Amino acid sequence: MRYQPFRVVFAALCLAASTGAAFGQSSGFDFYVLSLSWSPTYCASPQGQRSSQQCDGEGDYAFVVHGLWPQREQGYPEFCPSREPQRVPQALGETMFDIMPSMGLIGHQWRKHGSCSGLSQSDYLSQTRAAFERVVIPTALAEGENRLTLSAADIETAFVAANPGMSAGGIAASCEGRLLEEVRICLTKDLQFRDCAEVDRRGCRLDRIELPPVN
Repeated sequence: MRYQPFRVVFAALCLAASTGAAFGQSSGFDFYVLSLSWSPTYCASPQGQRSSQQCDGEGDYAFVVHGLWPQREQGYPEFCPSREPQRVPQALGETMFDIMPSMGLIGHQWRKHGSCSGLSQSDYLSQTRAAFERVVIPTALAEGENRLTLSAADIETAFVAANPGMSAGGIAASCEGRLLEEVRICLTKDLQFRDCAEVDRRGCRLDRIELPPVN
């Protein structure tokens, strides 16, 4: 009987460890990067032209979610072990189509990045939606009706102005040639804006970036 408390504590520790590992690695990252893709640029690419779901002209997408990426101060984890299935069920994926209009994209993002979040598939996609809803898209960029030419700094400044708490050190534009590819925004694990030196350093610095129109 004198060893019973130890057994209880040991069993509790084992249960906690197994619960923490149920979905994947939950402590191997420092913050999130929310990557917002400018859909017209993607749809103009050879890969996008093969994506009928996103680029068939029916959705009229402007900014869509590329992914929510667990990130370290230097580097990032990817393709982490997880007890969750690799395949995202169709019914679950369809709940994201308004902001992630491709089952292929959703499945790939789960396998590469979501598996490292420590969350279930459902919770990871819910966190992705919450991160997207945390960010206000600047009015001038929200609809994408007209072709725009801006600098990378202009784009970042517009996001900072529209989102109290965001700073220039926590956002980076990404270019594909001279077209806007993505905007990447750094968030804490509880989805507050934060700076991220490595992500910011890798941002596009062009003075003239084109944003193709939605149609």
